[in-house]
Amino acid sequence: MVLRMIGAGGLAWCLAVSARGGAVAVSVANPPATGAVVALLFDSADAFADLRDPVATRTLAADGTGGATFEGLPPGPYAVLAFHDLNGNGILDVNFLGIPREPLGFSNRYWGKGAPVFSEASLAVGETERVPVDVELKKIFGKKGLFGVGLGAIAQSNPYRGADAAQVQAIPAVTYVGERVQILGPLAQVGLASGKRARLAATARYRLGAYDEDDSDFLEGMGDRKDSLFGGLAVQGEWPAGMRASAGYEHDVLDRVGGGAARLGVRRGFQFGRFSVAPGAGLNWLSAELAGHEFGVDADEARAERPAYRPGDAVNVELGLGLTAEWAGAWRVIANGSVEFLANELRESPLVERGWLSHAFVAVNYTF
Repeated sequence: MVLRMIGAGGLAWCLAVSARGGAVAVSVANPPATGAVVALLFDSADAFADLRDPVATRTLAADGTGGATFEGLPPGPYAVLAFHDLNGNGILDVNFLGIPREPLGFSNRYWGKGAPVFSEASLAVGETERVPVDVELKKIFGKKGLFGVGLGAIAQSNPYRGADAAQVQAIPAVTYVGERVQILGPLAQVGLASGKRARLAATARYRLGAYDEDDSDFLEGMGDRKDSLFGGLAVQGEWPAGMRASAGYEHDVLDRVGGGAARLGVRRGFQFGRFSVAPGAGLNWLSAELAGHEFGVDADEARAERPAYRPGDAVNVELGLGLTAEWAGAWRVIANGSVEFLANELRESPLVERGWLSHAFVAVNYTF
């Protein structure tokens, strides 16, 4: 997640990036007084969005002397990222969300409010053309972080007998991204520890109630399954080629539902202009207490056509797709949808008519 900002003029610091028969001359308008600056060159939208696998890297002295030349590059589109290597490790350090901590800048004076967009930062390098680029180094986060406001909705389909309506609930699309805290719709995370490839976070998630008894005649007498708040821990890791994995456990902290749920998932992002798409797959474990609350029938709720039933813990398979679209610098549309296939233990419940349920979250957000 990287922001868009236009740099001002100032003392220019140049390094030359040479393509076959052409070149890209990068000027850093505000070279740091100490340390070094690392220049990265990208030719792939997906790699640029994840800030991984540059085609070439060079390190330059902070006083602006000398330069760097990347040679043997075929003509085509390229994007440049330069960052102030504060600790001298040669790596763009990131926080627990993967957001860069060190001052950086992009070609085309690009600065976005999500994953960097290759089409916005890229420049065409021809056979003999020399293309000038001006970069200003800036930190993504100020002391107060980044706030966003908007409107969103969360929805969940209803797999229960006689119920054909989905549960839909409008929510404020309040977002916040800081050095260690992220709030995005129904999910909040606080970073606890991070390494080069893995991060540990505390999580809090708003969970919709499974159903209301007036959703269908068959559910009459079952009582409403209320919304609740789940909290826990999650580990997030990065694999080669842009794959991201996560695993976590969350428990019902309000004790409205009881029990907890664990998640194990992988996803891979792809970028198409201003759109980012991330398909994913995962396994969702429900404790026996949670499964019983959402799919069980207690003895005092049983009827002739609705016998008592207590499932054990269960593992569901989930397939999902995330979409982010950015426009006008500050506006974003965020959409996440998935289909969860119920385990046999849950499909055998007398309450269940369909062996799957869908989840969705959609929001329009403006980031200040």
